[in-house]
Amino acid sequence: MKAVFLCGGSGKRMFPIAEDKFLLDFLGKPLLEHQIELARKAGIDHFVMIGNPGNIDRIEQIAATITGARVDLALQKESLGIADALKSARKFLNGQLLIINPNDVFSGSAYDKMLSEVKEAGASAYMLGYQVDSYFPGGYLEVDSQGELVHIVEKPAPGEEPSDLVNILVHGHDDPEKLMHHIETVSTTRDDVYECALESMLKAGQKIKVIRYQDFWAPVKYPWHVFRVMEYFLDNAQARIAASARISESATVEGKVILDDNVRVLENAVIRGPAYIGANSIIGNNALVRDYSHIGSNSVIGYSTEVKHSYIGDDCWFHSNYVGDSVIDNDCSLGAGAVLANFRLDEDNIRIAVGDSLLDTGYDKLGAILGRGCRIGINASLMPGIRVGPGSFVGPHVCLSKDLGAHKRVLPDLPYTVADNETRLDEGKRGELRDKLP
Repeated sequence: MKAVFLCGGSGKRMFPIAEDKFLLDFLGKPLLEHQIELARKAGIDHFVMIGNPGNIDRIEQIAATITGARVDLALQKESLGIADALKSARKFLNGQLLIINPNDVFSGSAYDKMLSEVKEAGASAYMLGYQVDSYFPGGYLEVDSQGELVHIVEKPAPGEEPSDLVNILVHGHDDPEKLMHHIETVSTTRDDVYECALESMLKAGQKIKVIRYQDFWAPVKYPWHVFRVMEYFLDNAQARIAASARISESATVEGKVILDDNVRVLENAVIRGPAYIGANSIIGNNALVRDYSHIGSNSVIGYSTEVKHSYIGDDCWFHSNYVGDSVIDNDCSLGAGAVLANFRLDEDNIRIAVGDSLLDTGYDKLGAILGRGCRIGINASLMPGIRVGPGSFVGPHVCLSKDLGAHKRVLPDLPYTVADNETRLDEGKRGELRDKLP
């Protein structure tokens, strides 16, 4: 059995986070590495990684750290969908396959259910169907009484779902040649060649078994989806404090907390888990880190800063800030007094512009989303759900209420005049004030 990881797509909906989703770090290692470990626990030790020109080198670096398993690399030159990805790796596609989207996070029971069904060999292909209890904007699976696929319905309108099963891209194939034959013979003008090939297989009389799955599943499509993945990894991790970490006697560390190598927690700082602090990071004096916060390596959570339920990348620097329910990429800095607000005055859910419409994030508390290399000036305020593009600067005292694109700069419109200072201070006044102090 081979696991084929589809890593060649591009996450356009993740703006301003530019990193590939499967390369985001959780608990000190990229999501792809977690995915490989999960598959290996299920007994899979042969992998096919399909990357694109922008990430193939990074995928190769991760693959080089894997011992005791075989990894084949394939290059998808353009992001043209699942079928094109499989074509780019065709020389590796033989024997039984599992086709997996590594941007979806699920539990090991997904592999257990899939592999158990594949062993029975009662169908040509197998699909994992996630059982939902409310509408999800994805592909739905229409199944018969035997649990076999009848039809795939892409993003039906609410109330028109053919079942309660959403398609998760954990698919098994007994005969990849049959699959590739249908991929090459279907005709469609949309980016759904793979799905059309599955429909073509059904019309040719081949059985596709749908396996119900109800355990954890978190698809990462938008930046705020990072929260559920962060929470999942923290919930399933063990508390750990590295031997090289240093914690002041006056600091408080309680709950499930993971402190990686060389972390420093200074005087009067408080960390309330679940929380993860990456290697070489510093939690400064009087800082508060709480409620599922995930802080990368080489970051400084400076004096009197509060971080609540936020994902923070590597090399970030804060000082006297409030960071609530925010997603912050690597190499970001916040000047003293800057605030990332997370709660609307009307207490409604946060909505974010996607195309020509506003998308309800499902969160009534959502802070800022900062791309890599952002700089936020002193006493700046970012309203809930604001996105700041990579490499952009928000000047001091700015109240940012609209998204800012990549590599932009916004400065405060505060005109002032300059004149000669003719004021003469009473030299004895300060002494009089000092004398009045108790």
